[in-house]
Amino acid sequence: MQLVSKASLITAITMVFFVNAPPVSAQGFPNKSVRAVVPFSAGSGPDSVVRMVGEKLNRELGQQLVVDNKPGANGWLTIGEVKRAPADGYNVMLVDATHMSLQQHLYKQMPFDPVKDFDLVAPLYTTNFFIVVSVNSPWKNVNDLIAAAKAKDNEMTYGSWGIGSVAHVGTAMLESATGTQMRHIPFKELPQLYTAVSTGEVDWAFGTAASAGALYKAKKVKFLAYAGTKRLPGYTDVPTVGEAGGPNNFELNTWVAFYAPKGVPKATADRLYTSTQKALAEPDVKERLSAVGFEPWTLTPADATKIAEADRLRFAEVVKKAKISVD
Repeated sequence: MQLVSKASLITAITMVFFVNAPPVSAQGFPNKSVRAVVPFSAGSGPDSVVRMVGEKLNRELGQQLVVDNKPGANGWLTIGEVKRAPADGYNVMLVDATHMSLQQHLYKQMPFDPVKDFDLVAPLYTTNFFIVVSVNSPWKNVNDLIAAAKAKDNEMTYGSWGIGSVAHVGTAMLESATGTQMRHIPFKELPQLYTAVSTGEVDWAFGTAASAGALYKAKKVKFLAYAGTKRLPGYTDVPTVGEAGGPNNFELNTWVAFYAPKGVPKATADRLYTSTQKALAEPDVKERLSAVGFEPWTLTPADATKIAEADRLRFAEVVKKAKISVD
């Protein structure tokens, strides 16, 4: 019988271990807390969602997800900080379609490139917009609103949360589709905007269930239509824009996702994605998202990136045609 030396035996065992062990990057991440930098203020819709999902991610990742709010400067404080961070998955940012698909068409100079500087690593949620009017508005549907806009000829007013916002660009899309022109009234704060709609100070605005739902339930505003391809669960009495006499298949939405600096290891990105999707699949998370009109974004990062690119092309055309600029 051939004897095996102690040294040879140790070498063989070591080789078996390394052959069967998972990749170091997948095995080691995360071994400390992960920071999610958020350009939205505390208590806002995106902030509330990331904190709710974060409670589940703490368990899925085995480490703490630390939310760091850095609002202001168009989100560029957050984006700049994460751009400078190592591409190791420990610094991610929660941003939306405005930051990653729209802003580049509004500013002549940008401190970041959404495609070259970042990767979408984990889609989070999407939300579509309602057409919101005062409960005392004479309009019963979108067809009434369009007819009034044509009759008023640039005198009808609509509000938004700022020049170049999704609501501003979305209204330009609606104007183009209906052959109308309306006057834009930008507001600094969302509560001011929807209060102005409820009192008739402005004729209408786009709003989500999260931003305008409280006034809707209080019967201070009404939703003429939902800018989605199908009615929203929980608001099935509100027709789509096409059903309400507007352009068929008119859709206006936004999405929110985790992005990381370009070059995060695939195993790390995959861990962030799968953990986020597991968190979104939790029944209580789905229920709480649905209550405010948010839908879990269950696409893969690759497919979500294609949506972001399609939005970039669509927004580029709308902004150019409507001559929207914030410079």
